[in-house]
Amino acid sequence: MTIAQEQATWFAETFSLLADNIGQNILGKRKVIELVLATAISEGHVLLEDYPGTGKTALARSLAQTVDGTNSRVQFTPDLLPGDVTGITVYDQRNGEFEFHAGPIFANIVLADEINRASPKTQSALLEVMEEGNVTVDGVTRPVGTPFMVIATQNPVEQAGTYRLPEAQLDRFMIKTSIGYPDDAATMRILQGTAQPKAQLQAIITPQTIVQMAELARGVYVNPLVHDYVMRLVGATRRATEVKLGVSVRGAIALSRIVMTWAASQGRTYATPDDVRELAIPALAHRIILEPEAEFDGVTAEAVIGKVLLDVAPPAENGAA
Repeated sequence: MTIAQEQATWFAETFSLLADNIGQNILGKRKVIELVLATAISEGHVLLEDYPGTGKTALARSLAQTVDGTNSRVQFTPDLLPGDVTGITVYDQRNGEFEFHAGPIFANIVLADEINRASPKTQSALLEVMEEGNVTVDGVTRPVGTPFMVIATQNPVEQAGTYRLPEAQLDRFMIKTSIGYPDDAATMRILQGTAQPKAQLQAIITPQTIVQMAELARGVYVNPLVHDYVMRLVGATRRATEVKLGVSVRGAIALSRIVMTWAASQGRTYATPDDVRELAIPALAHRIILEPEAEFDGVTAEAVIGKVLLDVAPPAENGAA
């Protein structure tokens, strides 16, 4: 069902309230907050590649508090096992039955901290739940509930002893972004507030409202010309000389999905080519694999997507019906 203008206006107002609430704990990072919020509403997952102490845990906790949901944090280490994430089945001698003990993955917002420090076997425990929202343990499939979002982090430094995320898992993250260090003004506000205990954020909406917002975002109109623009961008990444493996179809779907949510967050009932351009780098850059020679020359995936955006002409129309 197509979203009405009144619904789009309500969506934008609610989205702004949520971002304002999270912004009380994450100062000076409005764009990152909006990206993470849009991903949550789009039923996607976020990969944060950032330095220690930039507020990754605070962002996940603030998001969960804002939507009155549950949150959990898993510190990924080399000795972490898949059962430590998904949960295990334990035999209860009193009842003579096996009983399932749910792992930390059963939460609305799950922070997978330093995900690249765990073994590929443990990393793979997230593949099913990120794609399907279910966890299968001992042949029994259990849903984790809705909304569900994984915010994974990895440190761009100290790569010794880490395991690079496989491409199949990277492709399941809707966006990859970073919080970064705050500017001087935000840093001063943080320092001035260190004497005050960090307050629990007040819940703005219920988890069910996030599900309703996701349904509204699916009703945003996407002009075939905008879909064609996404298709041409994705195709250009596959033909780029610096790229060994371009963006997958899943990547194109993810970009289209978050573009719809982004349009609704701006109070519009339709998506525009500018929405695509604004979200292309966080939605596509982590999905391409560069040629070794290009990496050696200092080429980055973000630079490749930026060049593709310059080379591929957007449609002349603004995307309205």
